Amino acid sequence: MNILLVDDESYVTESLYQTIPWRELDIEEVYQASSALEAIDLLEEEDIDVVVTDVRMPVMTGLELMETITERWTHIRCILLTGYSDFEYAKQAIRLQASDYILKPVDDDEFIRSVSSALASIKEERKELGQYHQLMYSRKSDLGILRNSLMHDLLLGREIPRPSLEHKLHEYEIPLRTDRWTVMLLIQLGQKFTRMDDHSVSLMEYAIGNIAEEVFAELLHVWSSKTPHNGLILLAQYKAEEMNPFADSRALKQYVYQFQQDVDSYLKGSISVLVSASFDFPEELASVYRSGLSSLYLWGNGDHEAIRFAEDHDGRLREPVWDVTQAFAKPPSLLHLLETRQWDAARDKIEQVFAELETAFIGQTALYEIFLSVANAFMYLAHKQGHYVHQLDQAGWDPLYIQQVVQSAAKLRSWSLDMLNKLHDISSEQEITSKSHIIKQVQEMVTADSGHDLSVKTIADRVFLHPVYLSKIYKSETGEGLGDYIIRKRMERALYLLKHTNKKIYEITAELGYQNPQYFSKMFRKHYGMTPNEYRDQGCC
Repeated sequence: MNILLVDDESYVTESLYQTIPWRELDIEEVYQASSALEAIDLLEEEDIDVVVTDVRMPVMTGLELMETITERWTHIRCILLTGYSDFEYAKQAIRLQASDYILKPVDDDEFIRSVSSALASIKEERKELGQYHQLMYSRKSDLGILRNSLMHDLLLGREIPRPSLEHKLHEYEIPLRTDRWTVMLLIQLGQKFTRMDDHSVSLMEYAIGNIAEEVFAELLHVWSSKTPHNGLILLAQYKAEEMNPFADSRALKQYVYQFQQDVDSYLKGSISVLVSASFDFPEELASVYRSGLSSLYLWGNGDHEAIRFAEDHDGRLREPVWDVTQAFAKPPSLLHLLETRQWDAARDKIEQVFAELETAFIGQTALYEIFLSVANAFMYLAHKQGHYVHQLDQAGWDPLYIQQVVQSAAKLRSWSLDMLNKLHDISSEQEITSKSHIIKQVQEMVTADSGHDLSVKTIADRVFLHPVYLSKIYKSETGEGLGDYIIRKRMERALYLLKHTNKKIYEITAELGYQNPQYFSKMFRKHYGMTPNEYRDQGCC
């Protein structure tokens, strides 16, 4: 840190400069000024942390200098130095929030303590500021993860109750609102971006999202995110609340072209953009997204500088290509069956849809639409469990691989059932691991806290499970009821306390979490065939 000494009597500042062990105080530079005006010039040129100034100086007093510092350099600590022990100076110094007030002649030890205190205050403030910035950075990172997760849920077809969705949009600081006309922009990165490593691609995607928000800021509220299918998506709503502001798309087109040009200008890479027709958010989002992916597949990836609008292509982004895909959405939907781990019923659902396909004449476009419906359901469950689809199938989303899958209904059926089996396997394995972890958590809680209001319900609350479900999995995994386990561990603790301590029965009762010594004696007798007193009388053997 740096310090500035100000006094019209230069021998005062020079004496301090020569006698104080500045290095020991972590002071790097010591500046001197013989007037307040000279001090201001130095403050404008140098990075000063502490100012020690005399009060009485010609032209501009130390108090006036301090007032200027308080207005212009709020981070600087000020210490007043004077030979006049006038209470009025002290009052003004307090009003101006001086760090300290020292009388001349200066005592070195007192001076060092005063400066050290000011420096410690600065360090503490910087530490708190650093923690604040770290907290804000973590919060921003957490919000990014939450926004991305919410977008994935909506795109993959999860139905979120309206009040819950509106709450999430508000809490995650997403500017979109429900029941508003919305458009979707699907963004594909050009070859320059896709040739980068994963980290660089993520940075480019983040930058593209920021450029979009800046370009559309005047006209639209936007929400940018990665898609589950490894692309970029932008949802946009007009700030003006009109019947359907997207009916006249000329203004939107102008901004979309500007967005594409800015990405090329600032990031030196191309993107292609697919713009949907307007739709109801969130009801139609999943179907519009799925149709958008289908359209991207139909148009191919050859032109990486194209901008395509749904209205120019007969609205193909509004309606599903083939109605049979709705079979997956009929209750119980495929997504619901997967979420509730009804694997056989999910298999039957897939078989049923493909049985219907045998009597229908469909093209590759419809097969791709079915592929997306099934893949979205699989991807949603994998996403909830912390996995990616490519972890189930290494071929994953390779375009050539997908083209082979959608060549025929038979191949698509085979792929769907194979992916279902893989998802079943990884889900079952995770469930076993999860149960083992829960059992370990429960046993550690009971062992660490043998009493003190410990019950099946309090344990269930701590592991975020329903008490009935927790009891069920504990019994199935250990063969012992959770309530019985808690009592057994308490009784074992009781034996130890009776044998190795001189505590009275009522003290042991309280330590184990029981309210009534008679009830404790009853439980002990039921467990060991004798009362606690009888156990002690027999020599604890």
